[in-house]
Amino acid sequence: MKIFRTSIFGIITMVMVISLTAQTNSQFGPDGFVKIAEGIGGFTGIIDGGDRFGRDHDIVGDVNNDGVADMVIGARSDDDGATDAGAVYILFLNNDGTVQSHQKISMIEGGFTETLTEGNFFGYGVAGIGDYDNDEIPDIAVSAPSAPNTAMYVIHLNNDGTVKSYVKNVGVIAQGLSAIGDLNEDGRIDLVACNPASDEGGTNRGSISILFLDISSQIIDSSTVTIDSNNGGFGTGLEDGDEFGGREVAMLGDLDEDGTKELAVGAFMSDAGKGAVWILSLNATDYNVVSKLKITEGLNGFTDTLTTEINPNGSFGAQFGHALCSPGDLNGDGINDLITGANQQYEGWLYILYLNNDGTVKTYTRINDADGGFDLTLDAEERFSRSISFAGDLRDDGSIAVNIGGGAGIDGALYVLFFNPCEFTEEPGFNFWSGGDTLFTNWSHEDQTVTGPLTFEQCNVKAFETDAAYITYKESDGRCICKSANAILTSSEELSSAYTNSCYSDFALSIADLENYNSMNLYPNPTSSMSYIDFSALNISENDQVDVYSITGELIYQTSIKQEIMSIDTSLLSVGVYFVYINIDNDLTCYRLVKM
Repeated sequence: MKIFRTSIFGIITMVMVISLTAQTNSQFGPDGFVKIAEGIGGFTGIIDGGDRFGRDHDIVGDVNNDGVADMVIGARSDDDGATDAGAVYILFLNNDGTVQSHQKISMIEGGFTETLTEGNFFGYGVAGIGDYDNDEIPDIAVSAPSAPNTAMYVIHLNNDGTVKSYVKNVGVIAQGLSAIGDLNEDGRIDLVACNPASDEGGTNRGSISILFLDISSQIIDSSTVTIDSNNGGFGTGLEDGDEFGGREVAMLGDLDEDGTKELAVGAFMSDAGKGAVWILSLNATDYNVVSKLKITEGLNGFTDTLTTEINPNGSFGAQFGHALCSPGDLNGDGINDLITGANQQYEGWLYILYLNNDGTVKTYTRINDADGGFDLTLDAEERFSRSISFAGDLRDDGSIAVNIGGGAGIDGALYVLFFNPCEFTEEPGFNFWSGGDTLFTNWSHEDQTVTGPLTFEQCNVKAFETDAAYITYKESDGRCICKSANAILTSSEELSSAYTNSCYSDFALSIADLENYNSMNLYPNPTSSMSYIDFSALNISENDQVDVYSITGELIYQTSIKQEIMSIDTSLLSVGVYFVYINIDNDLTCYRLVKM
């Protein structure tokens, strides 16, 4: 929930901006993060050096039935019972992303009675798979990819995160596991096992296997679809050492609505270690590849420079595509996007790839030590983005969370990044923001030149990074100017467009500020039917007023305040964002109300 609080002039300016002819663009922007590591973020587990805590992770669902989704996280080199036997942790989360408590599952903890072997790496791959045994408790899949005990376990959980029972599927090599939804529509979530070290078709070319399980949690071998140089219709394109498969894949859905679903698969050692992502279109019946395209430096819309240098751990290259997840549509263009990373690019760089419906990259943004607006402090060899998973609306407030693995030099860590939906509302006509403080610009007015043209999404990120209230943007030359809240709207002879950033901090105070501001509260928010405003702690009169506007500036509802608790009926409103303006004794406040 967000509250916008500004001066009379600021509110009037915002009302002008969201006039009936205004255009609004949306983009998810940074809204803080939580770091989870030993003794940090509420996690009290003991992590030994080299445990590889956070090498893989996934959201499981609400295991302990407290209303908040929980997480499974692997520690594939944990030494419980034997050196590098491996372990996983069930993290019971608070909705702010911190850890409430945890349950470890290893050869000696959590009720797991399996005998693992030295170097088994149990927990190398983990995935939330939904409720497989129909006991209303979500379950997990965990891989142990190393011989002689190569297997994938389907673990049925108790409410406390201990093992109720498990099913062992032998012979599955998975250095990563990804849940891809119910691909064959049999009511069970399906999996992809990643085997980047596969020698099928050539040395370390890599392979993935799409796994379908039956009602008893056993893999249906006859239904397994393997995709590599020699199988599954992939055909040419992979080279020795590419390590196709990576650590995770991402199901993107049917991007171009042609009846085939698109699956993103990394090949993190291709192109001299720069790395790549393959977008595979899968046949709707046999799930073989019917078409594909490769995304890497200089190919299919991705233009960033990737390193090929030798890394401190002896490997080489940026390793773009090592891990992946699909967060849905992050820029409001109706096409699902892709999050991946280059975990060996300096401290580790996370990339958001905004996709076109043919799978090519429309544009991209970065998140790292310096970029993205999260104010991260990462070690030089952090390997940030070496694992990625999507957590959804963890806070139940319309935001989304994405889990990012890092902490290579400190025994492992996980970062829960929160992204909040932000609106960039365009002033009708051609305008720019003049005066005020310039917080970022790539435009030289004196020389009439742009240095480093930016896409609109990249310009929005500059607004996030600088906490700018306003941006001026011109698509034809990529100019981007971020301004403070005291800038003035001015007509543009150069045909630029002016936008207001709804996530500017002085417009968007936290819920803690909301609860203390004039002792006034709007609840519930988001809502599907009724919301209420509590004025009981205020002196109100019939001259005080409430107005509700749509995101386009249309006045939906207007009334004077006649009672201490006022209701707003949203049941007939379309799903979306609305602004509730409250005028009490000429003091204007604006709440951002989300209709679900």
